[in-house]
Amino acid sequence: SQLPGWSMRPDGSIVIATGNDDALGLYSCTPYNSYGTAGASRPTRVLLKDPPAFTVRPKEEYFQEVGRELVIPCAAHGDPSPTITWMKVGSAGKSWGGARVDGNSSLVLRPLVKEQHGLWECAAASAVAAVSAVTSVHVLGTSPHAVTNVSVLPLPLAANVSWEPGFDGGYFQRFSVWYTPLVKHPPRAHHDWVSLSVPVGAQHLLVENLQPDTSYQFSVLAQNKLGSGPFSQIVTSVPRGFPVTTVPPEPPAVTVPLLLSPPRALSANATARGVLLRWEPPARRSTALGGYALELRQDRGAWEVLDRSIPSTKTQVLVPGLIKDAFYEFRLVAFAGSYISDPSNTVNVSTAGMEVYPSRTQLPGLLPQPVLAGVIGGICFLSVAVIFSTVAACIMNRRRAARSRKRRQDPPLVFSP
Repeated sequence: SQLPGWSMRPDGSIVIATGNDDALGLYSCTPYNSYGTAGASRPTRVLLKDPPAFTVRPKEEYFQEVGRELVIPCAAHGDPSPTITWMKVGSAGKSWGGARVDGNSSLVLRPLVKEQHGLWECAAASAVAAVSAVTSVHVLGTSPHAVTNVSVLPLPLAANVSWEPGFDGGYFQRFSVWYTPLVKHPPRAHHDWVSLSVPVGAQHLLVENLQPDTSYQFSVLAQNKLGSGPFSQIVTSVPRGFPVTTVPPEPPAVTVPLLLSPPRALSANATARGVLLRWEPPARRSTALGGYALELRQDRGAWEVLDRSIPSTKTQVLVPGLIKDAFYEFRLVAFAGSYISDPSNTVNVSTAGMEVYPSRTQLPGLLPQPVLAGVIGGICFLSVAVIFSTVAACIMNRRRAARSRKRRQDPPLVFSP
């Protein structure tokens, strides 16, 4: 007789929705057709076993400084004994350098890098079932992560740009909105990207005084005390003009032809001072080349802008200060007029075993302006003090020499009674 929650599929399989004591026992299957049956199958036994259970679950969140070690415990038991695996959520198939699982099934991140920020899943699986636990890793002491879900709402002669902030790297972050028009015949030789600061705490900005029926590119940049994060994905939108009598229909999508090809033949050579990158200018461009931007990523993480102001006359650049025993990827984009090219070919650089690189250092960057100004001011002050002291000493020596000569030349005074 059929029990509640039991059913049979067309292929003859039995489906038991909820396993309980009613399901225990021996089962056999007997096939029939119009000619009868050849007999029942060999019996199979159904046993009830519990799914794996966690004996040690990871905490919901972990906070750790970049470059340090982070150990996240996870353990489970069951019959049969489950297998413990770790993976970064949303990153299946990627290799995360410095991540391993120790003999206690704990996840060990050493050294902790920015790209390991996010959700990690511990899964305990056996022949009976699989269970999982998720934890969030926050990597502190880094530049901000890229904002997500950038959207642009076209308005009459304006656009409302909104986004969702990424992780701030452990420091206060601020945002700026960058935009530029896309026109086929620019009125001047070069169009720069315009940046607008976003008020503190806001996640949207109204960009006004735009030209109607003109395509614009928008991107959002996050910054904190350690520097800038990567630009967000570029979104193209067309502001509307004011309606005359009725609201016009939405303008059709504007297809912009490819007017700027990417930089060519990007190559990398390791030198004693760093990595030397060489390339050839784009083969096709509709206006004068404005410059290049260099992007990199470490250990297959997120792309970041390393230098966005490389002159158009350059065809090589030196990148010093890379981290030892790391894997880097570099690529270039070109600017010409109001257009941005697709990325160039990607070159790979491994610093494994290279003694010329420090074991841990920062990518090249300038001192913060207040610190740099203080250093320069201190040097100038010390230089003026040394010069002043030297001049004063010379004057005093000359005066002493003059007094000595005068004493030798004057006749001695004779007193008589």
